[in-house]
Amino acid sequence: MRHDELLDALTRLKTAPVGGRRAPHKPLLLLWLFGRYVATGSSAVAYADAEEPVSRLINDFGPSVVSASAQRQRAAMPFVHLERTLWQLLDDSERPIGPEVRESGNLLRSRGAIGRLRPEVELLLADPGTLAAAVRVLLDRHFTPALEPLICGGAGLDLTSLEDAARSLPPRVPRARTRRSGFAEEALRAYAFACAMCGYDGALGRNPVGLEAAHVRWHSQHGPDELRNALALCALHHALLDLGVLGLTVDMRIRVSGLYVARNEAGRAVDALAGRRLAAPRPGNPSVDPAFVAWHDQQVFKHPAAA
Repeated sequence: MRHDELLDALTRLKTAPVGGRRAPHKPLLLLWLFGRYVATGSSAVAYADAEEPVSRLINDFGPSVVSASAQRQRAAMPFVHLERTLWQLLDDSERPIGPEVRESGNLLRSRGAIGRLRPEVELLLADPGTLAAAVRVLLDRHFTPALEPLICGGAGLDLTSLEDAARSLPPRVPRARTRRSGFAEEALRAYAFACAMCGYDGALGRNPVGLEAAHVRWHSQHGPDELRNALALCALHHALLDLGVLGLTVDMRIRVSGLYVARNEAGRAVDALAGRRLAAPRPGNPSVDPAFVAWHDQQVFKHPAAA
């Protein structure tokens, strides 16, 4: 396997939706394995050891699931189904475990399942530029920029070092679609350079500070660079929207996840947003399309799991 073949395989990673929801399980498992490889020099890991940290990543950065038991075993799916061109999975007698087995954490633990990135993949990841490119492919295609440092921190990857290595990447690195020039300025102007949730409108001289253009449906998930998919938000509320702490109702009111907790007055200010009507854009600009609100509710907003 060559550098470009690895990046192509990561670009074509199969992530079929589960129950209509996006399924970033494989990208998150891979990022966690990359972090393990950087830390230890090997990606080899028993399922019993990977289940908790990988499931936690999927719970934090993937769509909500309806049962608490499903939350605990979310690592089983990518462990079983990660493409075998990248991954090998054996039982405790070193016999291959194929992708046809059930996605069951109990089954994988009982068989002593151990997974590892293939030796040729590990060899390529030893090059910092290739590792940086591999991480960038997965982040660009499955997540949104506000989540990148959190995901890398959870996976044990140093995002700053990766970005430094990425500056020398060869031009053949596959890139996600670019964002439309002017989109951010249009979004901020449509909301009068103020956060649509809290009204923050700080500026340094004549330049807005701490204000960002947010996609309701993520750009990486085919969200258009259009005002009907845009909000002007302060940096805090943009991050909380992308994390699923904050959401929207179809009548454009703010929702706060029941999983959110805060211990002091500043943190509880987020709870105070619940039920508040979102600021309307200036006349002549479209409001957020309800279809994108519905996408965010299903794919990002953190609904509490049933016991």
